[in-house]
Amino acid sequence: MSKAKISVYDTTLRDGTQGEGVSFSVTDKLRIAEKFDQFGIDYIEGGWPGSNPRDMAFFEEAKSLKLKHAKIAAFGSTRRANLSASEDPQLQTLLDAETPVVTIFGKTWLLHVTEVLRVEPEENLRMIEDSVRFLKENGREVVYDAEHFYDGYADSPEYALKTLEAAVAGGADCLALCDTNGGMMVGQLTEITKSIVERFPDTQVGVHCHNDSGVGVALSLSGIEAGAVHVQGTFNGYGERVGNANLTTIIPNLSLKLGYEMNCGNRLEHLRGISMFLADLANLSHDNKAPYVGLSAFTHKGGAHADATKKVSYSYEHVDPTKVGNKQRVLVSDMAGRSSLLMKAQELGVNIDRNSPETKAIIEKLKELEFNGYEYESADASLRLLLDRFMGKFKPHFEFESYRVIVEKRTPDEPTTSEATIKVNINGEPHYTVAESSGPVGALDKALRIALSKTYPNLNDLQLKDYKVRILASQSGTDAKTRVLIESADGKELWGTVGASDNIIEASWQAIRDSVEYKLLLDGQ
Repeated sequence: MSKAKISVYDTTLRDGTQGEGVSFSVTDKLRIAEKFDQFGIDYIEGGWPGSNPRDMAFFEEAKSLKLKHAKIAAFGSTRRANLSASEDPQLQTLLDAETPVVTIFGKTWLLHVTEVLRVEPEENLRMIEDSVRFLKENGREVVYDAEHFYDGYADSPEYALKTLEAAVAGGADCLALCDTNGGMMVGQLTEITKSIVERFPDTQVGVHCHNDSGVGVALSLSGIEAGAVHVQGTFNGYGERVGNANLTTIIPNLSLKLGYEMNCGNRLEHLRGISMFLADLANLSHDNKAPYVGLSAFTHKGGAHADATKKVSYSYEHVDPTKVGNKQRVLVSDMAGRSSLLMKAQELGVNIDRNSPETKAIIEKLKELEFNGYEYESADASLRLLLDRFMGKFKPHFEFESYRVIVEKRTPDEPTTSEATIKVNINGEPHYTVAESSGPVGALDKALRIALSKTYPNLNDLQLKDYKVRILASQSGTDAKTRVLIESADGKELWGTVGASDNIIEASWQAIRDSVEYKLLLDGQ
């Protein structure tokens, strides 16, 4: 028996923006909508028109979008109590948004009907039916979000069913069953969803889950397996409290694991890219641990794992990472064996003979360096330079002679200033430069760039993107060893370097030096 095609309803632009720290401008929302359309999302919930100027502006601008597949949905609520649907200003605002789809939520749980809305249960049923019918009569496709449905069903199955019957009587195209509090367990939701699908065979049933119990994805998948054909969620799991069910996990699971057909199923190779795009626009760090799309999702550190993965990739990878736009990564650390090192070297473009004396020496050196505070998991550039040194291929672009850094505070009220002097040789010619900055690391970085700039003008493209300091063995207090990780970019590539020392300036210098050498290596290639 063939499985039903699943429609994917994204609410990142509405429910997702209710998450702490998540905010999108009108331009952001328009760009996201276009991305979702290209990816194959079926419904894009744009926001609640009338609730704020940003959503109103989005719907106005969205009218000019040339979407090829996705339908924009405006979101709102049922009419007010004791007011006809045609007279309700909020329903009129939903029509004014001129979207092909309107999604409205209504109360399902008697607790909310009597204690929150404070209306008679029968009036709530009329509010649902009247609102849906009014929108249908005005030519809209209507998705009815049954708010708190599963809690309401557990409290009073009879009344919860009446609310769905009211929506169907009004002509709803889809009944989206909401686990608004995110408190359901998989068994409960599966059983209830299956009964609703059986009770309303002529109406689409969907699921809208939250992740408060940590099982939002599992609940959504179980709802689909119970017969729902419409799934709602947000990309990256953005949303109120701990977030909504994560579509970046739901979509590949439905397609790759459960064999469901979706319009976006043949575009999964764009999944990671869209996930990172959203994180960038939200100005949030991308979740490295996210299933399928995270940087660590197909990363191997243990030597035995890396060895097995090299022989048979699926021995430690549940899917081919390229199917979701990701890639296999191998980390080299003090846990590494020869297989890890060989795979990582190959990834970095360095050929190493498995049985050569250098290979064993590199492994021993790596273990020694990591024992002394270095860490190469996020410092591929430093590792590449280390490998080149061991293989006799490293040709320094400059010879370091000395540096000095002075930090000065002239008066109690003035900020500190830092001065760095550095001496390097380039092709046998000495270069001695001085630079100032607000901090010692910035002054040192600036002084090195000045020294090298005439010979290597391409360093003007080099940008320090991130600087992290980790104190190792903190029980040693101010004498503790420090690890510095620097992330650099030049507009084309992004790379990481590392330094470690009991002196933070020296650790920073090592990472800066490697960053510059790697940039010159890249340009030389």
